[in-house]
Amino acid sequence: MAIAMPAAARFPLAVKMVMVDLDGTLVHTAPDLADCTNLMLSDLGRPTRDLATVSTWIGNGVSRLVKRALTNEMWTEPDPRLFEQALARFQDHYARHVAHKSRPFPGAAEGLQQLRHAGFKLACITNKAERFTLPLLQQLDLAGYFELILSGDSLPKKKPDPLPLLHACRHFGVTPDHGVLAGDSGNDVKAARAAGMPVICVSYGYNHGHDIRESNPDAVIDSLAELPKYLRYND
Repeated sequence: MAIAMPAAARFPLAVKMVMVDLDGTLVHTAPDLADCTNLMLSDLGRPTRDLATVSTWIGNGVSRLVKRALTNEMWTEPDPRLFEQALARFQDHYARHVAHKSRPFPGAAEGLQQLRHAGFKLACITNKAERFTLPLLQQLDLAGYFELILSGDSLPKKKPDPLPLLHACRHFGVTPDHGVLAGDSGNDVKAARAAGMPVICVSYGYNHGHDIRESNPDAVIDSLAELPKYLRYND
């Protein structure tokens, strides 16, 4: 059951553009990320990690994921030479397995189809590098839903900085209050708040093991298929 918060939010939101996060919101990418993390760790003779642990490390880009795998800490910095070696190995594995096990979450494609049919401009905003983002979306037949795809290296800054969201607004010629971000993490909430736009989060996803409700998005939904009923196209 979807839970709206805070109470002051008024639905349906009158917007023109919908931005959707990738990992943990649109696609369940954790299995491939975990497999490639463990291949990298095995290459280096280090102990592997389980899927649940790796899932808590997702959301701040591949570089930080690799650092977390090496240190088993969220923000500790590993030896720079070791990190460079590990990052290269991870990237090689992930480039070959980016969509081996990854699949859209239930209702994700349905939600995108409904939003597109209703006339909303759609953008995918992710911290994943472009070399992985585009093949993943293409192999899962999701790329065609989006008129704009911004990866973690598309611009000088990425979420939680508001720059990607504001760039999307400029691209589509809309003001931030006429856009909405659908995400799964505190990073998404921070980016949306900094950009001055509403944010709706999914109840599943990768939020470093924390309940997304603690970040106070405007609503929490259980599937992207529910998203269209929270919005109306503002023409």
